[in-house]
Amino acid sequence: MFRLLAICCCILSASSDDAINNHNFPENFSLGVATAAFQIEGAWNADGKGENLWDWFMHKYPEKIEGQANGDVACDSYYQWQEDVKLLRDLGVNHYRLSISWTRILPDGLANNFTLNQKGVNYYRTIFKILLDAGITPYVTLYHWDLPLPLHQLGGWVNPIIADHFAAYARVCFQQFGDLVKNWITINEPQTYCSLGYLTGEHAPGYILPAEAIYKCAYTTVMAHAKAYHIYQDEFKRTQNGRVSIVLDSPWFQPPSDSDEDQLASQRAFDFTLGLYANPIYVGNWPEQVISIVDYRSEMEGYPSSRLPKFTDEEIAYIKGTYDFFCLNSYSTNFAYHQNNKDERIDPDNVSFLSDQGVGFYVDPKWPSEVDWVNLVPSGFRKLIKYVHDTYNQPEIFITENGWAQNSTTSGTEDPARITYIKQYLSAALDAIYIDGANVTGYTVWSLMDNLEWDHGYQIKMGLVQVDFESVDRTRTPKASYTWYQNIIKNRCLADNVNDCTS
Repeated sequence: MFRLLAICCCILSASSDDAINNHNFPENFSLGVATAAFQIEGAWNADGKGENLWDWFMHKYPEKIEGQANGDVACDSYYQWQEDVKLLRDLGVNHYRLSISWTRILPDGLANNFTLNQKGVNYYRTIFKILLDAGITPYVTLYHWDLPLPLHQLGGWVNPIIADHFAAYARVCFQQFGDLVKNWITINEPQTYCSLGYLTGEHAPGYILPAEAIYKCAYTTVMAHAKAYHIYQDEFKRTQNGRVSIVLDSPWFQPPSDSDEDQLASQRAFDFTLGLYANPIYVGNWPEQVISIVDYRSEMEGYPSSRLPKFTDEEIAYIKGTYDFFCLNSYSTNFAYHQNNKDERIDPDNVSFLSDQGVGFYVDPKWPSEVDWVNLVPSGFRKLIKYVHDTYNQPEIFITENGWAQNSTTSGTEDPARITYIKQYLSAALDAIYIDGANVTGYTVWSLMDNLEWDHGYQIKMGLVQVDFESVDRTRTPKASYTWYQNIIKNRCLADNVNDCTS
């Protein structure tokens, strides 16, 4: 309790100098919440669903997950989806971001007429129809990290053949759901699953591979996205009239000094984190710095060719422009400082992705935080939005995830820290709109309810709704933040008094 009070006081103190933007949200601005299939559905092998990468990982290596948790039941949303829809309807959201479980549709991951699981198709069609009947727009993610196990056994995202399998799966989804879904997201946060899954081993499949693996993962990912995008444009756009994007995630990278070295280091951090995935899609090809640094270091390390895969001219043209809007996830800010450059610390026996970047990272201990990857720094959020606006052709920007994380010792239905965080980050988004001229059209809280937060199990709480994971019924109880957000959606403004809202 003392720690909770200390955190809340710290947040209130830190936020006291931050003026809240009281402009009304623009007329076309959509407010919503998000979840992902693996994190809430459970029913891991029910009704024909196949095994996915995270099912396998959590069952095989329970010691790698906090509390030895798994997704066998999770929030039990496969069976309690009607309760979830009621919570969404009562909350008043304009949109709901959710994902399709690949193996609930195609149990072995392969798209053919013999493996389509009609029970899975019916499950998602029912939800999409009910959402639309309630006036809630579904934003649907095709891949939120739950790769079918047989495709992992082929090598996963470091094997380019996965791009073809993903494209075939995307076609099935467009065929089955395209009459209901008009906002498609191909892939969620490739920067995270490439780095944590194949570089550090914290996430499934738990691999710690040579430094080139993350570049192969990035190559396969952007090719998979581009293939799915072109399939939609060529085969479905005319009749379904939807749109397609990819979710990319990044903190704001703040240089800790005005030195040229730190300023350049901050840019390198963006190039190797956000740019590795955004540049091929929004600009064309890898970021120039990534190409020159990895090519040079690969040569100095004695490699016969660069560790960075090369796009052909045809591939560059094929990938460039495969977007209809920009989906952005962000939770925090990091200081990014110069650590080495491409000529320093080249050690053939210690090749690493971090050495390629030549950047060190840290956070200010004064920034309010309960977990190490979420910090209250709304000014960084505004800067990040402006960076995306300025760097990637002034796209429509849709915030697809943002939210506050509590640890299990401070969680409860009274969550003033979450209210402060969301309020200040929404205010920063309004500043980006009204002051910086960014075209931000939506904001999505992660998450509707507490859920399975990957390797953290159920120890981190990020929901507007509390879920009792000790209960067989997975009882749901709205938190104070749920009621607060409900009023924000209703009033379309952050002011405490609706009369203080300005148009």
